[in-house]
Amino acid sequence: MTPHEFRTRVYYEDTDLAGIVYYANYLKFIERARTEWIASLGVDQMALKARQGIVFAVRRVEADFLRPAKFGDDLVVETRMQSLGGARIGLEQVVLRGGERLFVAVVTLVCLTEDGHAARLPVEVRGKLSGPLH
Repeated sequence: MTPHEFRTRVYYEDTDLAGIVYYANYLKFIERARTEWIASLGVDQMALKARQGIVFAVRRVEADFLRPAKFGDDLVVETRMQSLGGARIGLEQVVLRGGERLFVAVVTLVCLTEDGHAARLPVEVRGKLSGPLH
């Protein structure tokens, strides 16, 4: 399974006074990567919410900070789907700098109704997630 790749650069605003990425910003990097991953599969999250009242929410993040990213670094966030349940999606996301692993997260997404109740993944979304490339 080939991971989805999202490229970003570390900007001054991402760092602390030492020029090292502030830990919470890794969550922003992986959030952006997930948004691009799901869009690359042909899932329009705004349309899904408008038509079916379904949204994705992060249920759990398990994160390991391995090495610091620094101001000016070019990063790649790899996203791989690990599991697909009735209302859950399990992902592994890795932040790399030149192939070096800096940050690794295991993320559980859940499918929710607009009022916050669990909902099954719509059939068309499940088909896109379980397609031949993913």
